[in-house]
Amino acid sequence: MCGIAGIIDASGRAADALEGVASAMASTLRHRGPDDHGSWADPEHGIALGHRRLSILDLTDEGRQPMVSASSRYVIVFNGEIYNHRELRDRLESRGHAFRGRSDTEVLLAAVDEWGARGAVDRLNGMFAFGLWDRSECQLHLARDRIGEKPLYYGTIGSALVFASELKAFDAHPGFTAEIDRDSVASFFRFKYVPSPLSIYRGIRKLPAASILSIDADRPTDVPEPAQYWDAAEVAQRGLADPFRGSVGEAAHELESLLVDAVGLRMQADVPLGAFLSGGVDSSTVVAIMQAIGERPARTFTIGSTDRDNDEARYARAVADHLGTEHTELFVTPSDAMDVIPDLPTMYDEPFADSSQIPTFLVSRLAREHVTVSLSGDGGDELFGGYDRYLWVEKLWKDVGWIPPWFRRRAAIALGSVSPGSWQRVLARSSATLPKSLQHRMAGEKVHKLAGVLDAADPDEIYRRLVSHWRDPAALVLGSREPVTRLTEPAAWRPQGLTDRMMFLDLLTYLPDDILAKVDRASMSVGLEARVPLLDHRVVEFAWSLPFALKVRDGKSKWLLRQVLSKYVPSSLIDRPKTGFGIPIGAWLRGPLRDWAETLLDERRLRQEGFLDALLVRRMWREHLSGKRDRQYLLWDALNFQAWLENRRGASVAAAVA
Repeated sequence: MCGIAGIIDASGRAADALEGVASAMASTLRHRGPDDHGSWADPEHGIALGHRRLSILDLTDEGRQPMVSASSRYVIVFNGEIYNHRELRDRLESRGHAFRGRSDTEVLLAAVDEWGARGAVDRLNGMFAFGLWDRSECQLHLARDRIGEKPLYYGTIGSALVFASELKAFDAHPGFTAEIDRDSVASFFRFKYVPSPLSIYRGIRKLPAASILSIDADRPTDVPEPAQYWDAAEVAQRGLADPFRGSVGEAAHELESLLVDAVGLRMQADVPLGAFLSGGVDSSTVVAIMQAIGERPARTFTIGSTDRDNDEARYARAVADHLGTEHTELFVTPSDAMDVIPDLPTMYDEPFADSSQIPTFLVSRLAREHVTVSLSGDGGDELFGGYDRYLWVEKLWKDVGWIPPWFRRRAAIALGSVSPGSWQRVLARSSATLPKSLQHRMAGEKVHKLAGVLDAADPDEIYRRLVSHWRDPAALVLGSREPVTRLTEPAAWRPQGLTDRMMFLDLLTYLPDDILAKVDRASMSVGLEARVPLLDHRVVEFAWSLPFALKVRDGKSKWLLRQVLSKYVPSSLIDRPKTGFGIPIGAWLRGPLRDWAETLLDERRLRQEGFLDALLVRRMWREHLSGKRDRQYLLWDALNFQAWLENRRGASVAAAVA
């Protein structure tokens, strides 16, 4: 895992100046690659590449980057891992290629020499982002892995095309103005993240997953649209049109075989390796297979909370004890968690408000004390039907869709007028007579979630509301117009079935832009490489061929994945409601975080900055403090934006002084 950066400049700037910019950009990414650094420039064509290295495979100098191909035609800066590099090496050696080291980067270059950039990425099984300079064609190719595990940003600055792993690298370019895109700010308040291909800055974009972008050296600011080399829509269409037709046993066997290979490939490393373990289905499956195929006990890591209601460590410990892993757990206090908050703007570089960013960082930091690579169970929910919305949106619409809209609207207002805490107390007193779905510590939140969707016009609107935070972000963000996204684009392909549509859209949006971005930034902030076996593209393709009845059965999510796991872990250790490491943001905002929040949400400050409607934000803040309404998620969005903006101003001042 590494940090990469580069520049093509048509202005005729001296090569040493260009290399200096590329090197300075890469230096901002030291956390991604603390082990080594390098730079390279071609004065004739105005290109320079910079690299920070986290050594995982081939720890020798033979793995250093930027790396030149054996043919001398290509130069690359690469971030990620090619898991099938040994298989590719064997094929390439049979075709006459010779290798000087053992790195996957060298294999990738040989693959490009043999098959070209597009032919090479088609053959890769891995997570990656890279910049590849073709000396023969005078082109720069930028590419990103199929699902979007590794980040890559690009954009034009003056006469140059610039790219990097993280946005902070752009600050090292002397011409970068960091103009905030108000439309992107509106999208952030919709989703709690800035969706691809947008970034928080005007003129800087995220390269979409499964894409290659090719730029000519003599026209670096004439940037075409990226080309897809793997199409998730095509994968979903093919799977739905020609579903798996074997027995349940055959499906479980096929899935297990794929997972064993996917996990095994991701266990390749020349450094210590472990896994995150929450005790849920996904991480337990990954760890169980690691333990079964590994030569020594797997090393597993869990964080626990001193608040038992928000603690999952006991479940992870039970799984670890059953499997016999070498288990490490750390119990963190609210103070430990709150100490992370000041670092979030620097860690994420653009506004990001998924509060699970905090425990993700804490478990990454814990793991990094013992290992350099950690496997993660992310992706199981999106592929195998793990989210509650996959279970109840369609059912809810059948139950309430026939009711007149005006009546549903009044019912929604009535339900929402009572705070989640009050609902929780009422429901707790009545728990013995309630259905199991409401016998839950978050039942009050579920009532409010129901209130938020009860008056939706159709089930697709229910889904859009469930994945939205601020209902009308353009009204909050002054001078903004909410842009079209993959969730709202009318021409985009959608599966016919509602649940399939939700899972497909989550795969394209929520998974790469929230879940994977969260894991990448949190893990890389401490120099830890996180690998995600469930997102092996072969597993993704197989999952889309599975009938929904094999994903959700008898009200139980991830049913087929549970069948695989049951071979390794008793169902009694897994069959429980989701717990997670809960962050009580609402209570903290009324308590220890109140002064911090008051400062960021000061009305005069909001007016001076001119981004947010001060009256609207202050009304939300008063409602939350009084207990009249629980506004924790909306306020967490606003606070993360405000904290990021404050950090942005500090970075601008520092750059000006430098």
